[in-house]
Amino acid sequence: MKKQEFLEKYNFTESELSDANISFEELELIEKEYSKNESAVRECAKSFIDEYLYDIERAGIHSYRYRIKELSHVLEKVIRKRKENPEKFKELDHTNYHKFMTDLIGIRVFFLYREDWIQFHRYIISQFENDPELYIKDRIKDFDENPEHYYLAERPRAYKRAGDSKIYNGDELEIISDGIYRSLHYIVKYKGYYIEIQGRTLFEEGWGEIDHDIVYKGNEDDEMLKDYSKMLNRLAGLADEMSSYFRRLKQEK
Repeated sequence: MKKQEFLEKYNFTESELSDANISFEELELIEKEYSKNESAVRECAKSFIDEYLYDIERAGIHSYRYRIKELSHVLEKVIRKRKENPEKFKELDHTNYHKFMTDLIGIRVFFLYREDWIQFHRYIISQFENDPELYIKDRIKDFDENPEHYYLAERPRAYKRAGDSKIYNGDELEIISDGIYRSLHYIVKYKGYYIEIQGRTLFEEGWGEIDHDIVYKGNEDDEMLKDYSKMLNRLAGLADEMSSYFRRLKQEK
């Protein structure tokens, strides 16, 4: 493919490549490499689902869904990361892009009630080695080339809403208070790839999908849409609160 065709296909500009200090030839190599390995990435995702999440009761979840990163998003992320942090990502190329991307495979697990996170959390940390010495610091040096070594590659994180002081606890979690949404995050090294797992309630996921579809896709500067999204966010939070009260009332009766 000629350079101009490539740029038009993926909606990139010459200046973006220049700002990222990456050549068209290198992006073309990443495109070829990912296209060659895409089926292996997909099989890795399916294998993980079958082994750890297919039995939702054992995993302590209501349901799940997964995706692998589209090629265009892989290339876009390469450019964005090299622009945002040139020093950190200067070595990112077609031979190691998968070592820098912890979300080539993304899995969402859903909870019916917000308190159900604890069962899933205990399940995940019981299934994978969780040694802080294995947490990623250097994207290249810390990548274990052994595809049979499965482990947590980052400390599990929990994003909590304002007022959620009793929702998440435990030394295994890094608690982040951003006041926007409630979500669990895990990075698992599995069969040669990193897998990003996020855990949310169904109400939280509903708000997140609508916000992504309306605000995130090109309307980040529209104050009215952002305000409406915040209102919907609060309603989702209230729905989670009410669901917990429903269950508690049933248990008491």
